[in-house]
Amino acid sequence: MKISKETMQDVFRTILSNHGFSEADAAESAAIFVQNSLDGVYSHGVNRFPLVVEYLEKGLIDPDASIEVEAAFGCIERWNANLGMGNLTAKKAMKRAIELAAQHGMGCVAVRNTNHWMRGGTYGWQAAEAGCIGMCFTNTLPNMPAWGAKDGRIGNNPFVLAIPRKNGEHIVVDMAMAQYSYGKIEEARLANRQLPYPGGYDSDGSLTTDPKTIERTRRVLPIGYWKGSALALALDAVASVLSGGNSTQAIGKLCKDEIAISQTFIAIDPYRLDAKEEAEAILKGIIDDLKRSEPIASDGSVFYPGERTIAIRRINAREGIPVTPGVWDAVMASLNTRE
Repeated sequence: MKISKETMQDVFRTILSNHGFSEADAAESAAIFVQNSLDGVYSHGVNRFPLVVEYLEKGLIDPDASIEVEAAFGCIERWNANLGMGNLTAKKAMKRAIELAAQHGMGCVAVRNTNHWMRGGTYGWQAAEAGCIGMCFTNTLPNMPAWGAKDGRIGNNPFVLAIPRKNGEHIVVDMAMAQYSYGKIEEARLANRQLPYPGGYDSDGSLTTDPKTIERTRRVLPIGYWKGSALALALDAVASVLSGGNSTQAIGKLCKDEIAISQTFIAIDPYRLDAKEEAEAILKGIIDDLKRSEPIASDGSVFYPGERTIAIRRINAREGIPVTPGVWDAVMASLNTRE
């Protein structure tokens, strides 16, 4: 089934408003969920929305939370989100990092006690739209085994890097430290399809493409094997130290749900050293050369990070957002129980 972005926005806004958000916050948070879905990241858009409602009903997300600026020095600030809505806090943090970059050339906001930001790429696109290089990362529950281990003690800790382009077709890298985020694994399971590449291990320790098996073992595969394992640990360390917040191992001791996590948002003004025209020429050269690659398949294409997002966004805006019926049933059940 397909749902228009207008319908999805109205339903999400109404549900969030019914759960105690102000009209402005409900509309803004809903818009982020819709944009994620519009861009084809259903795992962190419409598919994730019922879980957010569950967290609200458990009292794990505070719709009335206020952000505290706990420390500030030059281009760096430390915030306490007080368990507020993750996507709203993240958007505000990147907005502040952009403001600091306008003053200092670079801005950094580290946040503790926040909640899941949904799609990290949202805030990369936000920085790029403001003409900034954007970088952000978050820790998570201990949901991935370190390289050489069986039990999950590190997080799949997503990392985002965005580079602005004048035409709006920005370069945006958005990736978990696992080969697939748990949201993407869930998306494959809901669609009853295998993952295109191995994403984790079965109970015998063999690599598998079966999302159901990976969800059962909770043994996701780090990107680049030992390299992804090391990077996940390093991102957790930086986010926790800068924010003064919980590390992945500390989050794991709170409860079985993912709350009170730590995040970092960085914005850089790329035009302080080079004129915009020079930067555009560099980026054009990089992308043009990539496009001269010889595809493996005769009818294939080679894409730069973010390119397919733009294409999917246009298709979904025109044709409606694809939604698994069971997911939309869960969303509508949340709406009906509050009306």
